[in-house]
Amino acid sequence: MPDRLRVTAHNSWTIGRTPVEQRSRSTLDTPPPQSDSPADPIPPPPPWLRPSDALAIDEFIDEPLEIEAFGDSLELTDFVSSDAFGVMQPFPNPLRHPLQMLGWLIRNGFGVMSLLLLLAIVAAIPIVNLLALGFLLEAQARVIRTGKIRHGFPLIALAPRIGMIAVGIGVWMLPVWLLGSHAADAQLIDPAGGSAASLPVVTFLVSTLIATHLCLGLARGGTFGCFIRPIKNVRWMIGQIRGGGYFERAERHLIGFMTALRLKHHFMLGLRGFVGAFAWLVIPTALFAAVRTSGGPQVLITILGGLLLLITFAWVPFLQARFAVEDRLSAMFELRAVRQLFCRAPIAWLVAVFVVFVMAVPPYLLKAFDYSSDARWLGTLVFIATIYPGRIVTGWAYGRAVRKQQNAWFGSRWLSRTIMLPLLLVYVVLLFLTQFVGTQGRAELFFHHAFLLPVPF
Repeated sequence: MPDRLRVTAHNSWTIGRTPVEQRSRSTLDTPPPQSDSPADPIPPPPPWLRPSDALAIDEFIDEPLEIEAFGDSLELTDFVSSDAFGVMQPFPNPLRHPLQMLGWLIRNGFGVMSLLLLLAIVAAIPIVNLLALGFLLEAQARVIRTGKIRHGFPLIALAPRIGMIAVGIGVWMLPVWLLGSHAADAQLIDPAGGSAASLPVVTFLVSTLIATHLCLGLARGGTFGCFIRPIKNVRWMIGQIRGGGYFERAERHLIGFMTALRLKHHFMLGLRGFVGAFAWLVIPTALFAAVRTSGGPQVLITILGGLLLLITFAWVPFLQARFAVEDRLSAMFELRAVRQLFCRAPIAWLVAVFVVFVMAVPPYLLKAFDYSSDARWLGTLVFIATIYPGRIVTGWAYGRAVRKQQNAWFGSRWLSRTIMLPLLLVYVVLLFLTQFVGTQGRAELFFHHAFLLPVPF
């Protein structure tokens, strides 16, 4: 009979105790006596106010719960946080641990760059780019829940490995690319020569060997050593096959990895976030793009659209943040609640608005270039790198407002509004000019990459 682990409402843990020990501790499992006038129950905090990586045992204590312990290991997978790839570790003290600080900067710097590159590749694929928007919203929600900016990097523990895999594959594909280029040149220069006949065969053999090596390196873990030790990869695979059960384990790990990515959740989060933001922006933008001549009533319609956009831009970043943390599309339209939160942290919201719209200006300069299908991810990388900070700072400002209980001084509120108004006005004017710079004319006004899809096309 395996040992049992029991969790009660008082968080008393009994692991493999004898009956005598259990009877001596039975008082811990007895609920306290009820008073004649029971107090009103204290409502639990919203789930999103708890840290996403914390283990909230009280969520599962409606009744005593028993978990089997098989052998020496205890399976607690039902309680594991949905974030299976960890969070960025705290910054070490540079005076006490200078080497750890250096390692932290190198590791997380490479991880952030790999994460941005991964999101840029995903964002360059039509329809799939909703996943990139979903990941940005998830990063924003994590910052709101925890109040810490370092939590705003989903997949940060996985990103360095993905970056190393990309580097390893890129380096090993260079010989294939060079051989293929020489084979094509040989066919053009001397189609009947010996090089034109032998180089394609050599290219095929080298490509087969490199592809096999890369597959084995990925199967072994995709680390730096896996890409530079092909013989060890072959020995490792032979040992795995002889041991038996390798393909079952690989399938189980692959399914667990794909499940931990929560692709459906992030895709639907991005889709609903896109729909909510588009619903706020489409009518003001349509009015803003109505002008076709330099005179007439169309100019008045355009001015009206610009004023509506100015007001909308002041609230859309935080409405989208509210949607991300609440995971409800209706939260995207709770303007009154967002206005009340602004009164609690107006300076933080001013900083967020400044970062969002200042960082949204440089990508519009890239709109002057027409990207080919092969180079889309390069322009998308710039868009992701400039949009990401705005998402993180907006989440920080929103979370700061949620955690404050009282409104800020009225002077700071009016100061924030006074500074925010000309800032948004300048952005609206620059947005109007993008139709004369971008390759798609007035359609450029509808993209709103800071809130919709982070792509330059």
